Amino acid sequence: MSKGMYVPKESQPKQGGGAAKARDGEKGGKRKIVAQNKKARHDYAIIDTFEAGLVLMGTEVKSLREGRTSLTDGFVQIDRGEAWLHNAHIPEYHQGSWTNHSARRKRKLLLHREEIDKLESKSQETGHTIVPLAIYFKDGRAKAEIALARGKKEFDKRQTLREKQDRRESDRAIAAAKRRQRAV
Repeated sequence: MSKGMYVPKESQPKQGGGAAKARDGEKGGKRKIVAQNKKARHDYAIIDTFEAGLVLMGTEVKSLREGRTSLTDGFVQIDRGEAWLHNAHIPEYHQGSWTNHSARRKRKLLLHREEIDKLESKSQETGHTIVPLAIYFKDGRAKAEIALARGKKEFDKRQTLREKQDRRESDRAIAAAKRRQRAV
């Protein structure tokens, strides 16, 4: 092809090839997890999960990319038709100046109206709450995975721990049996 020659866009070679973006089996690209709330999965029975966008300041995004975020005390509240993330700790950006953010400010969550209405009606039922499960980057945008959850009783927590321990023991036994077969 000579320089300056017009070539229609359809016939131009594509940049990056077909595997340029890693797919996660869903609509967007791969998720880069910044923070997870493992305590929430232990303390609550997850009923339904939602993906929400986060409204952040520039220094918050830079601090998130450093990966020092904590969601352990976080919760979501619906206020006047808007979803807000409270008590999520995103530390101040160490190279920030007077434009730095406060670490535990409330942050707006971006959800569709139907999702907000569903969360609001379900969370008003007795024993239901909305908890953040994870904060991650997806296609360069900060997202939060939130869940409609019901608090577990103490015996439920013990039961899930027992099931997890039983599963781990059975996996170990299977792995040991496979090792013995390979040795023979």
